[in-house]
Amino acid sequence: MKWASHDCDIDFPVNPHSDVIVIGAGPAGIATAIAANQKGLRVIVFDARTPPIDKPCGEGLLPQGVAALRSLGIHLNSNNAIPLVGIRFTGGGSSAYARFPHAAGFALRRVRLHQLLVERANQAGVIFHWGTRVSKMDTSHVTAGKMRIPYMWLVGADGQNSIVRRWMKLGPPRTSGKRFGFRQHFRVRSWPNLVDAHWGEHCQMLTTPTDAQEVCVSVLSRDASFRIRQALPLFPELAERLQGATPTTRELGNATSLNQLQAVTRERVALAGDASGSVDAITGHGLSLAFQQAIFLAEAFERGNLAHYESAHRKLAVMPALMSRLMLIMGRNAWVRRKTLRLFENKPGVFSRLLSIHTDALPLSSLSVGEMIDFGWKLLRI
Repeated sequence: MKWASHDCDIDFPVNPHSDVIVIGAGPAGIATAIAANQKGLRVIVFDARTPPIDKPCGEGLLPQGVAALRSLGIHLNSNNAIPLVGIRFTGGGSSAYARFPHAAGFALRRVRLHQLLVERANQAGVIFHWGTRVSKMDTSHVTAGKMRIPYMWLVGADGQNSIVRRWMKLGPPRTSGKRFGFRQHFRVRSWPNLVDAHWGEHCQMLTTPTDAQEVCVSVLSRDASFRIRQALPLFPELAERLQGATPTTRELGNATSLNQLQAVTRERVALAGDASGSVDAITGHGLSLAFQQAIFLAEAFERGNLAHYESAHRKLAVMPALMSRLMLIMGRNAWVRRKTLRLFENKPGVFSRLLSIHTDALPLSSLSVGEMIDFGWKLLRI
């Protein structure tokens, strides 16, 4: 694939105009650029990196993330991704499975997803400056190389260590449950079309098929030195299935945590993606959240009011943050983990209901106080 770019000295004037400047060309930044472009806004995106850009992640997209991508003009199907029919939790002798209620999720390599986003953005007319570092920001202009560009709106989509967030004094975020994740791909004969979460004493392992004969294997733990090869012996069934499987990529790692900010906007600046907060990787919500945020942020630009995005961002974050806390408790507490997995196995309807809420098929408000008390009572009795 040929990546579109603009040379600062030749192809682009020193003082171009932009309605929206996005700093960071990861999935969140590009999705925001596409969404803003769909509102008729001129968008310029800066990133110090050059494609292809990869990042360690579980590489599965929840149904709501797939739907958000579709609204941006990116249609995932069996020709460009692997359909996911549901999620399975396994651990301590228990196993529970639930299907996605109304629509499939999809999985594909992170670098392939990035490519699809860039292709769509190029088609829409988004302007990229790859390998270009922003050196200065103020309340009306961004400086990068020889360019000093005025903006109407500025978006920080530059990750957990966001320079835009620091400049706007919107942090630091409240951080809890910091962990470390490592990911590697393996060539396999076949793999079930679902997300498999294996729960152990000190870590969790996730598997997601990313091709007809490839699986993404991830490990999450609180130990920065803990790797996939150390985790596999703790999960004999998974280790047996991967026996003889050939690695197709090198192992990559990154930190993951629940990060929350009091505000994600100020004046004409907004944060998106991990710059605006994050959830633990085991929830699978990260990319889906970023794509949903992009749509609401573009609506806010159209309205000329970032309060719309601030409110939507807060509402979008409620369920992922709650699930992140619940899963972190399961990971830390053997009693809770054992009881929860046994409940899900014995009461599959409970697991299905929670998955429906997890994927936005049902609102959190659909659980009454009585049902939540009943859930706790069942948990204690199992």
